[in-house]
Amino acid sequence: MAGQTETIIHAVLKGIDTGVLNPGDTIDEQMLIDAHNVSRTPVREAMIQLETAGLITRNPRKGATVFRPTLEEFLAILEVHAKLEGQAAGLAARRLSKSHAAALEEATAACEAHAARHGDGLPDLYYQLNLDFHRVVAEAAGNPFLLDMIKTNARKLMAYYRARYHYAGVIATSAREHREIAMLIANRQADEAEETMARHVSFDHVTALDLLAALA
Repeated sequence: MAGQTETIIHAVLKGIDTGVLNPGDTIDEQMLIDAHNVSRTPVREAMIQLETAGLITRNPRKGATVFRPTLEEFLAILEVHAKLEGQAAGLAARRLSKSHAAALEEATAACEAHAARHGDGLPDLYYQLNLDFHRVVAEAAGNPFLLDMIKTNARKLMAYYRARYHYAGVIATSAREHREIAMLIANRQADEAEETMARHVSFDHVTALDLLAALA
């Protein structure tokens, strides 16, 4: 049963990660049952775990929906997420291994190449490259608990980060900031890397309102 529950959790998380499921979307439990050939019990258990993680909201009458934050919740989650991402960058600067240094350079260069080749085009593809950059930094921090916390918080904001790259000029700015962060990490400038990363993942109040409205 535990394996079936994990399968359902993975399916829902994949939907959130890829943009198939967006904030406020209803999760079709019957579709999950049919697609994965499971009973309702592991689906129910998966929904409980996802709700505990803050990724979905369950309503007795409407079923489960993907978590959609209010402005206050959005800003509160973002504040925590910026701290976690910043901490990961600071730790990565202190603990960077040769293998992670190579992976970081590859991820950074991929973002730069996309920005140079496509400009504002193919924003969803760039977002996947952006995720890879942040994954490498978090893994380079060498703290699996921090990595899990970052993943959970990122999924609460993922649709909004994805939407952000549809704005003109954001991809170029992101790629440039990735290079700055990568250089700080490579140069072991932990405090500067932490501060720059935290600033990089933050939204101003107006942008937060715009993104919440766009995905309402």
